[in-house]
Amino acid sequence: MSPSRGATPSKLEETWADRVRANRVQAERLRETQPPDFYAPVTSLFVADPRRAGEPALDALIGLADPDATWLDIGAGAGRYALPLALAVKDVVAVEPSGSMRRALRTGLDEHGIHNVRIVAGAWPDALDELGPLPAVDTSLIAHVAYDIEPIGAFLDAMEAATRDRCVALLTNRSPASVADPFWPLVHGEERVPLPALPELVELLEARGRTVEVETLERSPRTFDSVPALTAFLRRQLFIAEGGEKDVHFRAILPDHITRRDDGGWTLSERPTGSLGLVRWSVPRD
Repeated sequence: MSPSRGATPSKLEETWADRVRANRVQAERLRETQPPDFYAPVTSLFVADPRRAGEPALDALIGLADPDATWLDIGAGAGRYALPLALAVKDVVAVEPSGSMRRALRTGLDEHGIHNVRIVAGAWPDALDELGPLPAVDTSLIAHVAYDIEPIGAFLDAMEAATRDRCVALLTNRSPASVADPFWPLVHGEERVPLPALPELVELLEARGRTVEVETLERSPRTFDSVPALTAFLRRQLFIAEGGEKDVHFRAILPDHITRRDDGGWTLSERPTGSLGLVRWSVPRD
C-alpha cells in the first residue's frame, strides 16, 4: 500500500489521507458505540510517573532536552511525556483536545508540583493560533500522534511554524491501535485497514526536503493491571458494545490470546510486531 520512492509530497499526503479516511470509514461502518470523549474511559492508561526511569523512549527524549529550552507537546494527553520534560526543560506547552486528558494532566501537575506547563485546549493545527507570536518554542514533539491525521501536510506545516529549531516525532512503524488487529477478522470478519505510521512519515518528510534522523528504540509490550482492563482496551479498539453479540464472541476467544507476565500484568500472547522510532528534523528558516 506504500507509494513508490520518489513520489511528490502532495502525492504522499494524498495517499496518507486516503488511508486515514479508509480506516475511519471502516470504523464508522462497524462501530457499535459512540462515546462523546473517546479517551474518557481509558484516561488512566495514559498516566505515568514523571520521574520514572528505564523507559527507552523517555530516556531518548530527555537526552534531547536542554534546561534552557521550551518544548511543545502536541497531543500531550495526560502528560506521559510533557510532565517529565517539564522537569528537564524551561517550559512546556501542552496542546490537548480531550477534556478528560486535560483534567488528568492538571491532576498530574498538581500531584507532582510541576508549574512550568501551559495547557492549550484544542486540536492541532487549529491550536497554533493560541500559541502567540511564532515561532513559539524551541522544540516541538508529537508522541504517537499523527497516525489518524488526514490533513498531514497542514499538520506538519503548523508544527514547523511553531518551532524555532527542531521537530521530534515518536512513532511506531504500525500504529498503536494495531495491537487489536488480530481480533478484527475474528470479530468483524475482515482485516483492519492500516493507518500510516513511521515509514510513511519519514518518506513524507524526506520528500518535503527535510534531513531526517531516525533512532530505533526498544518497544515494550503494552501491559494491563487486570484482564478487565485489557478487555476494555481491546473492546474500544474494536468499536464493539459491551454485552453485544460481537462482545460475547470476543470475550469467549480472548483467553486464548492473552497471557500473564511475571510481574503480574496481562498482555497479548503474541508480541506486537514492529519497532519504535524517534524521528528528528531541523526546521528550515528563510
